Amino acid sequence: MKKTLFFLCGSLTFGLGTLGIFLPFLPTTVFYLLTAYFWLRSSDTSYQRLVQSENYQKYIEKPLVQKQLSTKGMVRMFAMMLVVFAIPALLIPNLLVRFVLAAIYLAHVIGITWYLKGRKPAIQKTDQPL
Repeated sequence: MKKTLFFLCGSLTFGLGTLGIFLPFLPTTVFYLLTAYFWLRSSDTSYQRLVQSENYQKYIEKPLVQKQLSTKGMVRMFAMMLVVFAIPALLIPNLLVRFVLAAIYLAHVIGITWYLKGRKPAIQKTDQPL
């Protein structure tokens, strides 16, 4: 029963993540990460198919794991985030809410830039004599 529930949740998040490729307001990366979590706990076959898929490699593996995101890709990502944060900032006429949204957006920009550009993936060391 538990595996079935995880598989169904994974299927739902996979559908939403795939839809997010075409709709800019749905976060593909988040939904694919949730899909991996759910399918890892329900079906090894489904999980392996997901992590070997082209979209998973494009949206999760290369930018987040291998940290291979170009500057153009980062600018595009931050522009989409700006749109997502600007919508509520424009709809809610409260200065405090706008300030908090701006601070959160700025924290995202700094944190993600630091994560992707500031730290390189760990290189495994081999036992070689000096």
